[in-house]
Amino acid sequence: MTAIAEPFLHPALFYRDEREYLAGTVPFVREGLASGEPVAVAVPGDNLRLIETGLGADARSVRLLDMREVGRNPGRIIPAVLRAFADAQPPGRRVRIIGEPVWAGRTPVEYPACAQHEALINPAFQGREVTILCPYDATRLDGRALADAHATHPVVIPSGGTGHRESAAYAPEQVVDRYNEPLPPVPDALSFSFTEQTLSQARHLAVAEGARLGPAATRLEDLALSVAELTTNSVVHGGGSGELRVWAQDGCVLCEVRDKGRLDDPLAGRRPVPREQRGGRGLLLVNLVADLVRVHSGAEGTTVRCWFADRPPPGPR
Repeated sequence: MTAIAEPFLHPALFYRDEREYLAGTVPFVREGLASGEPVAVAVPGDNLRLIETGLGADARSVRLLDMREVGRNPGRIIPAVLRAFADAQPPGRRVRIIGEPVWAGRTPVEYPACAQHEALINPAFQGREVTILCPYDATRLDGRALADAHATHPVVIPSGGTGHRESAAYAPEQVVDRYNEPLPPVPDALSFSFTEQTLSQARHLAVAEGARLGPAATRLEDLALSVAELTTNSVVHGGGSGELRVWAQDGCVLCEVRDKGRLDDPLAGRRPVPREQRGGRGLLLVNLVADLVRVHSGAEGTTVRCWFADRPPPGPR
């Protein structure tokens, strides 16, 4: 399907410097405002200040969000940032968003989740009257990130502002599959095999180990919630049992839950759940409270790994 036939538009903007960044973003925002479209900008803090300054008084009419905070975990960007803004607007009204989830400071462990996020925006918004412009720093990002941007965006805007063109490399499903990769080996960790009868014990063990490893009290609450949701999912959907691990690494407390189930829906945990729906919120809640969530699912089962830094949790929930 071409970008022209699809009401949802998802262009990637490649820029080399501040001038090109402003030339590609500020007019995009002002065109939306002139058309009466609600506009949100979710980009890293330095770039957010650039856009805010460039917009002048028009910035007051735009929802401004620091992506380093609200998008710290790429898995929460679709439900808590993009869909949260789009769904809050009147029905039938076109929405315009700038979202920059990939920047040079992203770590190698975060990047696969970023690439999958960009690929999953397309099915998450298919058929919606929404335009999401994604800037990419063509100078500071590596070749893999730039190539993935061509694969996850149906339309690209080359650096220098030479106009829109369809991406010949567009293949978002391949990106989702490529980064559904086994997670790095776990170091020495608390390990506990759980069943339905030991769910409470698993949660208490995880919190006790987290407290020993040193995160703030608020993160212990997030850790407890995540372990409760993931272990319950394993019992209900993953064969009735699983394995929990908890450890510290690079200033974070990590928890991992493995089971024999297979997660076939790559958007699971990345889409809002209607209020009237019963259940189906487990992985979504985990994405909302964790600093990073990585998932690997295959024929042998599913692994969900979560990171909790010793700092305030990400953005408004």
